[in-house]
Amino acid sequence: MQTVAFGQNQKGEETSLYIFENANHGVMKVSDHGATLVSLLVPDKEGTIRDVVLGYDEASEYEKHTCYFGATVGRNGNRIDNARFVIEGKEYKLTPNESEHNLHSGPNGFERVLWEVKGHTENSITFYHLSKEEEQGFPGDLEVEVTYTLTEDNAVEISYQGKADKTTVMNFTNHSYFNLGGHDSGTVEKQKLQILADSYNPVKDRKSIPTGEIAPVEGTPMDFRKMKAIGQDIEADFEQLKFTGGYDHNYVLSETSGEMKVMARAFCEETGIAMEASTECCGVQLYAGNFIGDQTGKGGAAYCSRCGFCLESQFYPNAVNQENFPSPVVKAGEIFTTKTVYRFYTE
Repeated sequence: MQTVAFGQNQKGEETSLYIFENANHGVMKVSDHGATLVSLLVPDKEGTIRDVVLGYDEASEYEKHTCYFGATVGRNGNRIDNARFVIEGKEYKLTPNESEHNLHSGPNGFERVLWEVKGHTENSITFYHLSKEEEQGFPGDLEVEVTYTLTEDNAVEISYQGKADKTTVMNFTNHSYFNLGGHDSGTVEKQKLQILADSYNPVKDRKSIPTGEIAPVEGTPMDFRKMKAIGQDIEADFEQLKFTGGYDHNYVLSETSGEMKVMARAFCEETGIAMEASTECCGVQLYAGNFIGDQTGKGGAAYCSRCGFCLESQFYPNAVNQENFPSPVVKAGEIFTTKTVYRFYTE
């Protein structure tokens, strides 16, 4: 492992970048700022090394933007309706940060925390954070760990562990934006994607709160069961896509969490780089980067809308308020764990 400076955050704290390399030319760079996946370099079909995740060159750049590039998101990934929920008969109110709703746990999410390095090996690192109850408004003090592992077959394994002193929400995810042409290669709309899900969660309106329905993808532009270009149907005359400006929906992988399964595959014909994503989670949010906008990323790269796609493994959005969804509520003292893997290869 190599450690280099990653600049100061807005609090004046020094942040670091931790670099891991395997024998197959794979390189993983992660930061203690937000427990963030900053870079992931893998060889293409010609042997050229390409960075396939979007990001910035220093911690302060992450704080200026709201795209959550590569971030560890928590305590709760995605949205909570009206920024409120009830656990064990008590109502909890969170800070709204997307209209009247709460997105990715509000303005004090894990992506803004300087995490402690708890330990590392030659191919992995574990970050630790104590999330006090007053940090975001969720019940209880939560001890959470995130471990990134770079395997010899160019997979990044992301493992989460949480334990709290009160019954609370635990719904952690990683918010990396992938571009299999390279982070600086422009739009991903021609890249192909498969999501192994028969159904998804429709949303009520432009605020992206699920209706509570689990709807079949068959016969709709939401169907990714067979691999197709991300942009093939993204502009279809379909209400759900118009609500969200393109894909930004949860796909239903299973009714319960805990069993590892392949959730998605992706492929870029130009580079030959393919990705297989697996998870223990019951859902995955496909976000097609609809609102990235024009900005400058790593090495001066020009980023634009739809120049990266996210596969955020998770509980379904607003699950804490939706009785027919799998519950993200974990009892006091119980240890919650989950794992997601992104593996890269060439075809």
